[in-house]
Amino acid sequence: MPVPFGAGFLFGWLFFVLRLDIPRAGTTAMNPIPIEQSLVSRRRLRLKDRIRAFAGSLFRSKLRRQSKHFMQAAADCQSAQRRVLRRLLELNEQSRFSQEHGLIATLSAAEFRSRFPISDFELYRPAIERLKVGDSQALLGPQNKLLMFALSSGTTADSKFIPITQKFLDDYRRGWQIWGIHTYDDRPGLNHKNILQIASDYNRYQTEANIPCGNISGLAVASQRPIVRFMYTIPFAVSKISNPLAKYYTILRLGLADDNIGMVTTANPSTLIQLAALADAEKESLIRDIADGTLSTRFEISKAVRTRLSRVISRRRRQRAKDLESFVSQAGTLRLSDVWPRLEQLAIWMGGSCAAFLSGIRREFGDSICIRDHGLSASEGRMTIPLSAGSADGVLDVTTHYFEFIPESEHGSTNPTVLEAHELEADKNYFILLTTSSGLYRYDIRDVVRCTGFVGTTPVLRFLHKGAYISNLTGEKLSESQVVEAVRGALESERQRVEYFTLTPTWGEPPVYQLLVEGRDLSATEAGERLAQAVDTRLQDLNCEYHEKRATGRLAAVQIARLRDGSWRKFAEQRQSRLGGSIEQYKHPCLLPALETFDRIFAEWLA
Repeated sequence: MPVPFGAGFLFGWLFFVLRLDIPRAGTTAMNPIPIEQSLVSRRRLRLKDRIRAFAGSLFRSKLRRQSKHFMQAAADCQSAQRRVLRRLLELNEQSRFSQEHGLIATLSAAEFRSRFPISDFELYRPAIERLKVGDSQALLGPQNKLLMFALSSGTTADSKFIPITQKFLDDYRRGWQIWGIHTYDDRPGLNHKNILQIASDYNRYQTEANIPCGNISGLAVASQRPIVRFMYTIPFAVSKISNPLAKYYTILRLGLADDNIGMVTTANPSTLIQLAALADAEKESLIRDIADGTLSTRFEISKAVRTRLSRVISRRRRQRAKDLESFVSQAGTLRLSDVWPRLEQLAIWMGGSCAAFLSGIRREFGDSICIRDHGLSASEGRMTIPLSAGSADGVLDVTTHYFEFIPESEHGSTNPTVLEAHELEADKNYFILLTTSSGLYRYDIRDVVRCTGFVGTTPVLRFLHKGAYISNLTGEKLSESQVVEAVRGALESERQRVEYFTLTPTWGEPPVYQLLVEGRDLSATEAGERLAQAVDTRLQDLNCEYHEKRATGRLAAVQIARLRDGSWRKFAEQRQSRLGGSIEQYKHPCLLPALETFDRIFAEWLA
């Protein structure tokens, strides 16, 4: 359908104005060095602000209607979920998988539950292997176009190939848009500022049927309209950089050149901590690159990517480089909170193990920075949409997937209680089962969540930990969320600072949990002993079984194990190099429950 003249003219004019290099005061063809560059930059910024505010008002109106529809659905969770279940069953009922299992659109929720078992990835593996060679009908209906496979990060097992369809992508983007309109309405200043987003490649490689495999965040970025891309500082081509250090450096090279960043978004807060450390470590090189319009050749970046980035990289930003040098001169270091003075918000995960890094985020960006969780999501689907800042709690996305829940204490039993979303109770923990448009039914994603309240009749959920991240040597059933809470509290009470930590068991008589830290974080022996004691005490307060095992001598007190400096970086690189691992998805584990982990990985890294 042709674009109406008015809309086409508007977008064409916006494209022209926003991309145009407005002539700068004091420049000529013979004298390209700007005399009043910063003044003109501010004028251009104000012009872009006005254009963006005008063009964005129409789009925001559309998003507010989507948000209103979502809130109406949340008011009657049961009815919304029944409609979703019927739609999902109908979408794929002509697939061979659905026909083999009798999955038809007319099934009631009770019939669906009795006809199809709780499942894991292995049930779908044969059908997904057929999908990989181009046999869509193995799992998907004829109207459900396959776009790619999302590679899981492999936190509980080797990576899995999760089908991503057009319907799935549309729902994924709508969830982000609902989150976004609440974010921008809460902080309208963001309408005039840029976004620094860290995304990963959706096309890292292809199956034999030429189906891309990678990360869905990259697909969402790649499919953005050009007018939307003006809000983002980092070009899509950066996602093609596979080397983590090179990718971080390139992100900083582009990000530090932009003084109008209002929001930084990435999945894990540890990514921002790594960026901040690299920014200071590479400050001389970064500032020189910004001044000269170059990208250091010291990093492993392909010629194709360098060529695609050349237009944005080649612009010399000498005044910006001087500003950055001034920040370093004044503070003695390059801090991201200084170089992005208009920064209003960080969009990162706040729940589960990610909570352990929030204190480091505050140290880098200040106590006043707004932090907004962007919801519980995984390769298998988005589950929650947080509607306010400062909390990991999010409203269940009842308009996208069909959800069921198993009480935490019954998970793994022969005949567990299974609840629909509206049947949850506040302050209780559950495992989530997903039925999605990608052909997964009653899929046990093994995420443990807590119901913290309701919006209408729809539960508000907080992610606690992966179900596999439970350590149970002697019956203590220690969870990652308990470890995070205990270590954070101990660090605060002892007034100590540790960037990364992991608790892991080692065998002995009795067995013991080792708290792994790098030596530079905790060099003094007495400080380590106090921290270990404080962590042990808090674990006993949080977990009655752990307390009982300690009291009866079946577990020894927590001990500190110091690793050589750089060990966590090496550990992250190893995990990210696994199939499906990426910067965006990587989560530093605060609990590794496997008994052999210490000897297999960390023993040789001891300081």
